[in-house]
Amino acid sequence: MLILFLLILVLAAACVLAVRGVRADASAEVEPLTIPDGLFAPQSLEGVLCAQLMDGEITRRQYVRSMAGIAARDEERHPLTVPGYDD
Repeated sequence: MLILFLLILVLAAACVLAVRGVRADASAEVEPLTIPDGLFAPQSLEGVLCAQLMDGEITRRQYVRSMAGIAARDEERHPLTVPGYDD
């Protein structure tokens, strides 16, 4: 019975020490995470236009006109073809 009591006491002490160590690690000062500015930069022309619209650099009309120009240019460069449709 005495051995069982000592075993429980040792396990409880080990748990207390483990929790104390985890709390000490969590309370230690951690260097703030730095995120590079380029990570959230627009990756396409459409993204640049959207960012300009959101920042108020261009109007909605300018945005729509620019997107129409992009669509027209894309249609010239990569025309859409429907499989099985012959003229």
